[in-house]
Amino acid sequence: MLSVKNLNLHYGHSQILYDISFEAAQGAVTCVMGTNGVGKTSLMKAISGTHPRTDGEMMLGGEALGVLPSHALARLGVGYVPQGRDVFPLLTVQENLETGYSCLPKEEHFIPDDIFELFPVLDEMRGRRGGDLSGGQQQQLAIARALITKPKLLLLDEPTEGIQPNIIQQIGRVISLLRDRGDMAIVLVEQYFDFAYELADRFVVLRGGSKILEASRGDVSRDEILAGVTV
Repeated sequence: MLSVKNLNLHYGHSQILYDISFEAAQGAVTCVMGTNGVGKTSLMKAISGTHPRTDGEMMLGGEALGVLPSHALARLGVGYVPQGRDVFPLLTVQENLETGYSCLPKEEHFIPDDIFELFPVLDEMRGRRGGDLSGGQQQQLAIARALITKPKLLLLDEPTEGIQPNIIQQIGRVISLLRDRGDMAIVLVEQYFDFAYELADRFVVLRGGSKILEASRGDVSRDEILAGVTV
């Protein structure tokens, strides 16, 4: 579903990512791992168009993507859940979800039932403001909002950060269900090693802005992955 080739990213005069290439398959979770500051979030921003890449190629579903802004990539099927969630604090849960309509034709401006099947707490809290939700509830809202756009590619940046253990388990089950549906590729950035290792079908490990390892689950040991993400 996603193919990235020789992607470079700069912030001003500083280069953050160096010739990153990897693939993310439909119906699979590709986990991007590494210590703090190696460029994981920058990679998600580059793929989502939030921060334009300097050069390199990206393809989605076999179609080449130019250097497009985030709203254009969202309409093409890139769903992005950023680190920190970025829900609209003064909008209700319902209104936050409805912001996803901007990527859809008018006849699809409704919330599918499966959103509330995946996240029952959001159904109970439709009228509550996003800023009044707990961190875990906001994370569920942010993922649900991305799913409203019907993505072909779902980017999840640190979905367990600051979340209580029971919500982490719920989010893990949702990611597994989305993978098993087989209609999207999922790229997961995650510091919580055990959570990431259990979910991932493929691993991409970054160090110093470069890729040092890419392998499918069956081709690499847990210890090799752990060594790549340990200071």
